[in-house]
Amino acid sequence: MFISDLLEEVYFSIFANKVRSGLTILGIVIGVGSVVAMISIGQGTRVSIEESIKSIGSNLLMVSPGIKQGPGIQVSSGRGSAQSIDIDDAEAIEQEISFIEAVAPEVSSKYQIVAKGTNTNTSILGTVASYTRVKNLEMDIGTFFSEQDVKNSSKIAVLGSTTRDDLFGENSNPIGQKIKTNNISFTVIGVAESKGGTGFGSQDDIIYIPISTAQRFLSGNDYVSTINIQVEDEKHMSVVDEQITALLLIRHNISNPDEADFSIMNQEDILETMSSVSGTLTLLLGAIAGISLVVGGIGIMNMMLTTVSERTREIGLRQAIGAKDRDITLQFLFEAIALTFIGGTIGIILGWITSMMITRFSDITTSVSLWSILLAFGVSTLIGIVFGYWPAKKAASLNPIDALRYE
Repeated sequence: MFISDLLEEVYFSIFANKVRSGLTILGIVIGVGSVVAMISIGQGTRVSIEESIKSIGSNLLMVSPGIKQGPGIQVSSGRGSAQSIDIDDAEAIEQEISFIEAVAPEVSSKYQIVAKGTNTNTSILGTVASYTRVKNLEMDIGTFFSEQDVKNSSKIAVLGSTTRDDLFGENSNPIGQKIKTNNISFTVIGVAESKGGTGFGSQDDIIYIPISTAQRFLSGNDYVSTINIQVEDEKHMSVVDEQITALLLIRHNISNPDEADFSIMNQEDILETMSSVSGTLTLLLGAIAGISLVVGGIGIMNMMLTTVSERTREIGLRQAIGAKDRDITLQFLFEAIALTFIGGTIGIILGWITSMMITRFSDITTSVSLWSILLAFGVSTLIGIVFGYWPAKKAASLNPIDALRYE
């Protein structure tokens, strides 16, 4: 049988039962569309997390306080709640450790902020002037505070874009305005450019003030919640990590590294961990959507078995005039594959449109990749072959005489 004859037979077979064929194709459309949309959500989340983590700085090490109780048991104290690292540790790291580009200690906590009759609950982050360099922080309007402001414990503040919008209105210019917390007034000197959210929260819902001001008027001590260290080159990351660990162990009079009251996080480690988590999420979403593809495949098998039963006399007649088993098998197998091909094509388009609509009308970022399209299309074609083979084989194995007698 020629390919043209096969395609013609498939065309007439599908359009002879338009409603049944349409419902069968719909199952594949929903399955493929779901796979493309779900994977695009997972991929988009992964890309968004990676970009957000990379945006906080490059070649970054973060030293945080932590308490270990018992051998091998790490107790998470929460960022800023433990008090084992102070400003002197940050100064020692900057002075004594090699291959360091910049050091930016920070102390952060939530406060209720009031301005012009409005208020919001947000994070106040006390830090130093080099923070902008370490964390790739750019200014939208105004300026960031200087080292002189840190030395003078100036009562000035730089707002994140979200905090600015909450307190003074969207896209407003709050330079020179006053904000108040704990009965202490701060003068706004700038607004940082928007950096978006991360897996750890929004980088825009924040207020930056000099670290000396935060320690003197808010926290009341010299402890810091994090020390951010920018390393000169990626190849020196492990060396700097080891040097900082050794230095802090000596400064804190700790002889056993397992009893360290601090932890050092590598930006690449965080990125790898978050990528692994988002990758698992993508696979999970794809697997859940894949169930609908299997259901669609069962629908194809059901239709093809019904078709074989309805066309038994036709099959017997074809065999009687010389059609081989291979011809009968190919005819029904091609019909099953054609159903999944049509459904897969429409499903990919529907999944793509759905992904675009999700991005447009929600805060969820999606990313349709070529491999997700090929995966969905390949799986749908495979389902057509697998679920179509048995009905096709059953049709080819019919006895011509019995088939011609079938009523």
